[in-house]
Amino acid sequence: MRMRIRSVGVALRFAESVLSAPGQRHARRNAWAAVCENREYAADRRHDDAVAGTGTPTAGRRIR
Repeated sequence: MRMRIRSVGVALRFAESVLSAPGQRHARRNAWAAVCENREYAADRRHDDAVAGTGTPTAGRRIR
């Protein structure tokens, strides 16, 4: 693979992308795992609220 480097900035961006690629992949996997965990937690809470009978539209809100 032959690549023509036109400036120092391009060379630095290329080096950064090559060196940080594995770390970015790892960070994306961690972020996605956190999203999935939060979705499961929210689904469990909705289920528990429905079973307990507190899943009403006004749950957690002040009624004036």
